[in-house]
Amino acid sequence: EPFDPDSITTDSYDFHLGNTLLCYKNHTLDARQDNETEEIQIPEDGIVLEPGKIYLGSTLERIGSKEYVPIIRGKSSTGRLGLFVHITADLIDIGSINQYTLMMNATQPVKIYPGMPIGQVTFWVPYGNIDKLYDGKYNGLEGPQASQSFRDFS
Repeated sequence: EPFDPDSITTDSYDFHLGNTLLCYKNHTLDARQDNETEEIQIPEDGIVLEPGKIYLGSTLERIGSKEYVPIIRGKSSTGRLGLFVHITADLIDIGSINQYTLMMNATQPVKIYPGMPIGQVTFWVPYGNIDKLYDGKYNGLEGPQASQSFRDFS
């Protein structure tokens, strides 16, 4: 949600970019630390993403399922601009219903806009019984989320 029937393609659903980005403040990131971020609103006339930086955006839509396995990918037209929409984590856990964080990286300067179609989601039928739904640290969130890897170090 929001659902737009015009976003249905032959075998997927196009999702759109939200209006907020997070950028890490430090050049060197530490997996054991809560790395500080800066929030940037994407203006209607767009923003240029620069190479060598990770931009955390999010899907405009809340996406997920308690019955199917969602998989997100960048649109090929977005990739042809040299923009990686997700660096990793394209497999979404069953039961995770969120605005998904997009881990974006530009190979050269590229201008993006809020609400632009940026990726696709497909829903796969799992094999076997679904014994447990996802209830982890990233569940139920809205907007882009910074890494919570530091929570894995106790």
